[in-house]
Amino acid sequence: MTKTQTHTLAAPGADVVYDVRGPLPPAAGLPPLLMIGQPMTAEGFTALAGHFTDRTVVTYDPRGLGRSVRRDGRSDHTPQQQAADLHLLIEELGAGPVDLFASSGGAVTALELVAAHPGDVRTLVAHEPPINAALPDAVGADRARAAFHEAYQARGFGAGMAAFIAMTSWTGEFTDAYFAQPAPDPAAYGMPADDDGKRDDPLLSKSSWAVTDYRPDVAALTAAPTRIVIAVGEESAQLYTGRAALGVAALLGQEATVFPSHHGGFLGGQFGYAGKPEEFAAKLREVLDAA
Repeated sequence: MTKTQTHTLAAPGADVVYDVRGPLPPAAGLPPLLMIGQPMTAEGFTALAGHFTDRTVVTYDPRGLGRSVRRDGRSDHTPQQQAADLHLLIEELGAGPVDLFASSGGAVTALELVAAHPGDVRTLVAHEPPINAALPDAVGADRARAAFHEAYQARGFGAGMAAFIAMTSWTGEFTDAYFAQPAPDPAAYGMPADDDGKRDDPLLSKSSWAVTDYRPDVAALTAAPTRIVIAVGEESAQLYTGRAALGVAALLGQEATVFPSHHGGFLGGQFGYAGKPEEFAAKLREVLDAA
């Protein structure tokens, strides 16, 4: 079993905790493989990292999430700040440019990292970045996001998460039929009906709206030396994050690369997702090896 070493990066305004599996500098001449998400923390990549024991794998908790403590007095999660932290982390590793697998909000951070620091990343696999502006129904996506936020503010976590799941599992564009539905029952999704009074969830509050509001710098991305691969799940291509991935790929003048399973396809049962981590890892290895 590959030993995991945990370190802390003293970034401006935050202590960013990251884990390294394998040697630094890496063996076999391959760069480190970073795996990042948002709001997912390092633990979400345990199953996927287990399929890359031949490489040095680095995971981290974004500032203000998991083990990474903020000291900047802020609660918002922006791609720009997270990309700045990643740039410092890659510098600290001293083994760049890196390969980068980035999922969901982490894929948005990764796009900003490549645009701002194009020499940091050799290959980026950006898996289903939830960017509303890339959708033909961007206005509808904004409205659906506002709806789950309002449910959270009015009735708490269970109601907010149920509305979020309803949004992310809706097939196709957000039409009038979507908004005509009754409010989803939290119990139908295994969510608590009781309100715990908290309103600071990074997914359901407005603290991460900068992620879905992000607009990729297409000129910077296409000019970067980084090989950018936009990935979409075979089961989620018609859902919100999958459709956003297809839109981002089109903006970059490419077709999205299809990966097994869905938005959480690399997960090994965490967070209620039944993914296909072994098949997902095989596809990721194939894409990385093609560099």
